[in-house]
This record gives sequence, structure tokens and C-alpha cells, in this order.
Amino acid sequence: MGKLQSKFRKRSELYRASQGEKADNTFDSQVVQYEPAHQGSINTVTCLSPELCVSGGNGRKLCTGSRDNWMCLWDIESAKCEQRHNISRNLVTHVCWVPGSSSVVQTSEDKTIRVWDSRAWQVTNTFPAKQYIQTHCDVSPNGNYMVSSSNGFGGQGCEATLWDLRQPGCKVVEYRGHLQTTACCMFLPGPPGGTARVATSSHDSSVKIWDQNTAVCLATLSLDGAGPLVSLSPNDSINLLCASFNSGLHHIQVGQGSHQAQGSGAGSGGSGSLDIKVVARF
Repeated sequence: MGKLQSKFRKRSELYRASQGEKADNTFDSQVVQYEPAHQGSINTVTCLSPELCVSGGNGRKLCTGSRDNWMCLWDIESAKCEQRHNISRNLVTHVCWVPGSSSVVQTSEDKTIRVWDSRAWQVTNTFPAKQYIQTHCDVSPNGNYMVSSSNGFGGQGCEATLWDLRQPGCKVVEYRGHLQTTACCMFLPGPPGGTARVATSSHDSSVKIWDQNTAVCLATLSLDGAGPLVSLSPNDSINLLCASFNSGLHHIQVGQGSHQAQGSGAGSGGSGSLDIKVVARF
């Protein structure tokens, strides 16, 4: 992972098109193809930085959740499990820390989202159950909002939902447009003064970028043949990594665009407000 992250950072400037450069009709010719990082399906990806703590927050603690219904809190240095809690039917799909707090958010196959206090290791809030399994969750850097994603099929379910953590259970907006399970949802780092954005990836082989507050789809990237896209990891407001079942890791770039890119591995939003494209595969 270290070598991949180093290569990702140092070489990202090579992938940026110069001003005035037009999209090539054969988009794959512009994609840098590295030796595959893995031989099988890639289920998760994350970008590491020196200031990022193990588990995504809270210094010395690691939180884990499992399909065995257990939520566990570990001490990183001693590797000891300090707290365990079992809730019937709580088949955990994802956990994340709330920045700047002692709270942990988790999604579950029982369609419920729970907020835990890591000090007492008890559930402090339970969000209204959704219609479908909740597959993933992420918390905004300021700790005010949480986004969760749903499984589904044929366009039923398949949405991501923005929640206000300051008002537990308060649903702000829903991001609808994927045709199959929305496997991952992430807040994207925003440029200063820019629009707050959310990214989603789906089993329908597409990545979508949304206006966080209005739920308008700003861009769609279709990766034909890539299979389910199950994990996203943003590095900054322009670059993010995407894990796929069939075609490894994709380095994706998002930028303001005045034209609609052509070919497989390139796309744009309905309004053409953003361009989104693959610049490298691993």
C-alpha cells in the first residue's frame, strides 16, 4: 500500500491534461496501465497519510464490527479487546469514527444505523431503519453529517442518504440514480469556497459525484466490464481511488469541464458541470 500511495502522489501531475487538450475518442489510450496490484477482486481501498490514525480517528483505539453481531473496541498498543457488545441481527457492514469526538457510526444488514459512545461502549442513537441493507457509511470532516448507502436492484433502493448527526434520525437528502447496490459513499475534500460533494460507487459499474446539499448529480463515470465498484478513497478534491471486482484499482480524476468526455472510462454530469475520468489502473 505504501508503494502504491507514493506512486499515486508523485505521479498524479503527469495525468493532468494541459489546458485546451481535447478528449481522445479512444479514451483507454490515455490511461496509464501499471502492473495489477492484486490478482483477484479488490474489496476495499484507502489512502494513508501521516496524520491519519489507525481506524480513522481517536488515536490509540481501533473499532471493529463483524457479521457475528459483535462490535469491539481495541487498544492498538496492547492489542487487547477492551470492550465488546453483541446486538442480535446487527450484522455490521461498516464502521467509522466521528471526527473530534468519541462516537462511532456503524451500518448493518438489519437496515439500521447506530451511533456508539466509545467510552461506555453503548448505543446512544439509532437511526430510522431504511428499506434495504445499509452497506457503507462515512462522516463529514466537521462531524456534522453522515452519509450511508443502500443495497438494491433495478433502481429500487440503491440510494445514498445524507443525515444530520446533530439531529439524530434527521434525513437531509437522498442521492438517487444508481441501478444496483450502492456499495460505497464518501465525502469528497472540497476546494476552498467550492461546492461540497459526495461520491458513490455501485455494483452497476458506475461512480457518481453529487452536490452534497442539493443531491444534484454532477458527474457519472461508467466503467464497463469492471464489475461491482465496492470501495472509494479520496486523496484530495481532484483524485480518488476506486476498487473493482474485475479490473483492479482505478485512479480517477475529477475536474471542472466544458466538454463531455468520450469513450469507456470517461463521463460527465447531466449539466456538464464536472468531468470525471480514469487516468491510471493498477
